[in-house]
Amino acid sequence: MKLHIRIVLLLAGFVAFHNCSYSQGKKYKVVIAGFYNLENFYDTINDPKVRDEDFLPDGPYLYTSEVFLDKVHHLATVISQIGTDLSPDGLSILGCAEVENEGVMQLLIHDSLLAGRKYSIVHYDSPDERGIDVGLIYNPKYFTPKYSSPLFVHLPDEEGRPHYTRDVLYVYGMLNGEPLHVFVNHWPSRRGGEEVSAPNRAIAAGVCKHAIDSIVKLNPDAKILLMGDLNDDPVSPSVAEVIGAKGDPKEVKPGGMYNPWVSYFQKGIGTLAYNDSWNLFDQVMLSSGFLNKNQKGYFLKEAKIFSKPWMIQQTGRYKGYPKRTYDFNKYMGGYSDHFPTYVELLKEVN
Repeated sequence: MKLHIRIVLLLAGFVAFHNCSYSQGKKYKVVIAGFYNLENFYDTINDPKVRDEDFLPDGPYLYTSEVFLDKVHHLATVISQIGTDLSPDGLSILGCAEVENEGVMQLLIHDSLLAGRKYSIVHYDSPDERGIDVGLIYNPKYFTPKYSSPLFVHLPDEEGRPHYTRDVLYVYGMLNGEPLHVFVNHWPSRRGGEEVSAPNRAIAAGVCKHAIDSIVKLNPDAKILLMGDLNDDPVSPSVAEVIGAKGDPKEVKPGGMYNPWVSYFQKGIGTLAYNDSWNLFDQVMLSSGFLNKNQKGYFLKEAKIFSKPWMIQQTGRYKGYPKRTYDFNKYMGGYSDHFPTYVELLKEVN
């Protein structure tokens, strides 16, 4: 009996250490905030308003209910494990891209691997021509939204007519009592070439920059997370020039943005691969308010890419790449063609 009680106490201490403690002599609350491109996360129902014909049971991918539900569980498998080495609750906040609608997100958070966390979502339908949106998954235990809005990205074509892409999702709320602004993005693709399409991503970046400038004008120490599949690398003009995100925290001025992924990219580390070359499109940037480690609020501890051996393709043309859902029209039983990224945020507990 005494041995049983001792084991229980040891296990309780282990959980408490991972949830509240990080360095000797100090205890911290831990928040994990991440982003994940869910790769063509469509349902199997034909929506005449979107281009989802490929992802239907009679479409070229033979996207049946069995395949869809398998994909839901595979995505839940990844999400359920992110950050659990630091907190038993895992992710507190997760931005998502390439979701067709609110329904697929609801099915995801109610998967058996995630249901216990009682996640909620913020989602708006975007005017994107493919019918894909961005969304936010959050744990109410950590984050309470107070306001949210889709920010329209106006992309005129050569004749001045609108070319529709994903909205930027803006969510303002309280992170364990501390104000937090979150921007979830999926910037325009590189279709037609990186250089030709760069102005479109600059426009999307400008939407975020305008909103961020309004926030930091009122409070230079505001806590802001800008996350998303940017279809650009940390050193691309949209990120480095329009957003003005710096890879060195010492160069970040009050109200500026810090990009912890610059050093990863410079080392050749990425989140997706194309033609045997790695890109790091999936980023989580943080405002200057997160950089001071000697504060009462949350600060940045570390940024990480989540990739496990079982998430990596082991054979074929995509060997070494993130294990995707399809290889052309062949179902691969994978997860996504992107790796998720996340940041560890700490707050000292007195």
